[in-house]
Amino acid sequence: MPTFRKRGDTWQAQVRRAGYPAISKSFSTKADAVAWAREKERSIDRFELPTDFKELRRLTVADLLRRYEQEITPTKRGAVFERSRIRQLLAHRMSQTSLSNLSGAAVTHYRDDRLKVVQPASVRRELVILRHVFEVARREWGLPIQENPFNRMRLPQDAQPRERRLRLGDETSLYAAISEHSPWYLRPFLVLLIETGMRRGELLSIRWRDIDFADSTVHILQTKNGHPRRIPLTPKALTTLRSLTRRDDKVFPVTANAVRLAWERLRIRAGLGDLRLHDLRHEAVSRFFEAGLSVPEVALISGHREPRMLSRYTHLQPELIARKLSLASSSKEVNA
Repeated sequence: MPTFRKRGDTWQAQVRRAGYPAISKSFSTKADAVAWAREKERSIDRFELPTDFKELRRLTVADLLRRYEQEITPTKRGAVFERSRIRQLLAHRMSQTSLSNLSGAAVTHYRDDRLKVVQPASVRRELVILRHVFEVARREWGLPIQENPFNRMRLPQDAQPRERRLRLGDETSLYAAISEHSPWYLRPFLVLLIETGMRRGELLSIRWRDIDFADSTVHILQTKNGHPRRIPLTPKALTTLRSLTRRDDKVFPVTANAVRLAWERLRIRAGLGDLRLHDLRHEAVSRFFEAGLSVPEVALISGHREPRMLSRYTHLQPELIARKLSLASSSKEVNA
């Protein structure tokens, strides 16, 4: 914000902005001083004034990451995961690069360096964080960064969508591997994942008051995309919920990490080492389509707001479609 001071018969305007030298000028009227200050601020926003690079030489990428972690990350639902990725970014030598020396070549080197260690999807997530860090620094923190060095970078391609579904006998193997020593919540948790298509975090967030047994629906308030939704419950899902003892306000008063550890042990015992917990969501969405639900109906249940994203979670079984085509053909022949 500019400051204005009256000195005798004149008004002095002063404009200060991080990364730029302070500028001032005197005018006979305050209106002229205000107009001049506003124009100078617009010139700074358009990068038309010379930059004071002392600020950029003083700050490093690590300085931006730490400030971002303190101010921006806590506002996100995935804060825990983002902090973990920021720790990875801070551990890389690029984080010690001053902002004045950060070039496109250094950014590209970071990307290629990380691709040797982790999967493209992980590198993509890290680069998305870095890109947003620099946007916030430019637009909200007033740093004189003329161009985001990550905007023109080619991001690693996403991996091909997983097509893993429950094969014949997989579901039976999973439930058979659950013993009396397994956590009480494991079986009903898996059943509800398959019956509702909810994400792990969504299922862990629901409370008993969110369930309407009369209307066979559940209201999911904490969702990945921030849009609450109310979804229908299948008869099996309702039976499973009614069988649970109310131990807490939450249906499943356990942590996400506890579920993860229980799942890892279970899939090893069941001999399904390649099966991921999130694959059960793929299974659920695919079953909804196989049951004859339309795209809008499945989107209402799954929470996908774009049909393109919904298609990544849908893996129909060709053999089932072949049976439907066979039945349709037989029906036509009978009616002919």
